[in-house]
Amino acid sequence: MIVRFGFVAMSVMLENASPSRTMTYATFSKLDDREAALRRLERIAEDNLRTTLRLMKHCVHHDVFVYRMTSKVIPLATHDALKGWNPYPPLEEAMAEIGRYAKEKGMRLSFHPDHFCVFSTPRPEVLAKSKEDLTYHVTMLEHMGLDESAAKCNIHVGGAYGDKAGSAERFVRQFRELEPRLRNRITLENDDKTFTVRETLGAAEAVHVPMVLDIHHHAVNDGGETDGTLYGDLWPRILRTWTGPDGQPLALPPKLHVSSPKSERDPRGHADLVEVGPLLRFLREIAGSTDRLDVMIEAKQKDAALLQLMADMRRLEAEGAGIRVIDGGSIEIT
Repeated sequence: MIVRFGFVAMSVMLENASPSRTMTYATFSKLDDREAALRRLERIAEDNLRTTLRLMKHCVHHDVFVYRMTSKVIPLATHDALKGWNPYPPLEEAMAEIGRYAKEKGMRLSFHPDHFCVFSTPRPEVLAKSKEDLTYHVTMLEHMGLDESAAKCNIHVGGAYGDKAGSAERFVRQFRELEPRLRNRITLENDDKTFTVRETLGAAEAVHVPMVLDIHHHAVNDGGETDGTLYGDLWPRILRTWTGPDGQPLALPPKLHVSSPKSERDPRGHADLVEVGPLLRFLREIAGSTDRLDVMIEAKQKDAALLQLMADMRRLEAEGAGIRVIDGGSIEIT
């Protein structure tokens, strides 16, 4: 099983490399010339896109081909006061350049809309904003020239609102009402407080989208599942969500999220680095179930955490731990 590792959005190794520079609406609203203010937002967004490309090149330099882009590329893109603003035409070339580079290098790019993007909500206005937010992410991917087979947006089921079963049913109903352009861009991930692996998997199967397993979230919100049910029942079903109607694997391999608890007092928080032991145990358990797997590292130290994990893998390889380090960002479980 070939496993590729990636990281999220920011680099702690590069200087002046924030891809999410912004302008607050308070600052925007104080500018007298609205059109000039919009052009300023567009310049900030273009800088963010150029920085994103720089980060992608940094990834490739270290043999990292899995990368999650920040959602904060275009400042105020979904703010109610800026309805009617179309920022995409002036950003077309910068977005297209990202897509071309990703295709050339074989990179897997993704977005993770934040926790305000919820389709289990009982509130129509929140549902409308969730659709707007998802549309923003999908539109960026479209302008990058990355179709639904190449790039996805990962979301959670959402809140329970006092009735988790009812919320799950509402998620399925409201998600099915989305246009295919949005539905086909989604992966669903189990969360650390509400929807467990089994519950999230049920929703993913109902709406026919792939599921991303977060093993840290599962550790703190396991729903009483044993290792036996995780590996023997749930994981095989998760893998099947990564196949098409014809039963053939999707173009994108299954995806895993990994992080380590910040502390005993804060088990849900993310630590600076990833502890290699629990991750390697999981990978060994599922080895042979799939030929390829992508793993997103959600650690505070971002790219530095990935490089430290690879250093740990090289040490374990030398100790005869049954792994082979392929390059700076991937391994084979032998």
